[in-house]
Amino acid sequence: MKPQHALFESAIPELPLVCRGKVRDVYAVDEDHLLIVTTDRLSAYDVVMPDPVPGKGEILTRISNFWFGMMADIVPNHLTGRSLDGIISDAGMRKVLEPRSIVCRKLRPLPIEAVVRGYLIGSGWRDYQASAAVCGIPLPKGLKQAERLPEVLFTPATKAAAGDHDENISFERAVQLTGPELAIRVRDYSIRIYRRAADYALERGIIIADTKFEFGVDAAGSLYLIDEILTPDSSRFWPVEGYRTGANPPSFDKQFVRDYLDTLDWDRTAPGPRIPEEILMKTAGKYREALRILTAA
Repeated sequence: MKPQHALFESAIPELPLVCRGKVRDVYAVDEDHLLIVTTDRLSAYDVVMPDPVPGKGEILTRISNFWFGMMADIVPNHLTGRSLDGIISDAGMRKVLEPRSIVCRKLRPLPIEAVVRGYLIGSGWRDYQASAAVCGIPLPKGLKQAERLPEVLFTPATKAAAGDHDENISFERAVQLTGPELAIRVRDYSIRIYRRAADYALERGIIIADTKFEFGVDAAGSLYLIDEILTPDSSRFWPVEGYRTGANPPSFDKQFVRDYLDTLDWDRTAPGPRIPEEILMKTAGKYREALRILTAA
């Protein structure tokens, strides 16, 4: 994959803009379909930084599509396989957007995020230190930071508004929000997908420590996997080489950016500070490396 100019924000005059997320711009194609453009925007600590990472959107799209294909026998997903032909008339714009765009079904997102944890890290580690449990699930005493958990945990969360943090909830609360049948299916699908992906990645030298999925339903109530899956933005990818417990391992994501931000006098509220080019290029390199290892691209 060749380096390219960064796309901070898309603009498609012939399509109605539905919303801009931290990374993705969403447009209406028709009543039943959306066009999602994954930009090169970078968020850290829930704040969008002013400087994008060149090529990041294409990498995230390619990784997600790879996993969607692998998991299609477990649960259907929102992809349609349609190209931008007949949707965007400008050939130059199509060429720029095609590698980082998908045309997908328009679905109703469930009000929870499906978080799956295989290792004790992040908020799970902090929770464990305080209560010997993760999201209310008791764990054996004496576990170390970044240690593999005795079993894979499903720890759902509610979706926060832009700029806020997601809130961990119990499975019982997830049942209240979605209904028991959907909650059970989301939990079971999420764990199956995580286990398959974790085994695949481990064979190639990457530990998937944790991840999060989103699901949506159509008018008939059928369940689909949506958004992105198993990317460096939605997951913790650690290289097997150098992994050890008792510390926060290096990762294939925006850790370079977080480490830089931690050296600044910044209160983690918008607007975010400018990011040096060296940090952006190192981050882009990590994303490309994850793509290469996982997909042999």
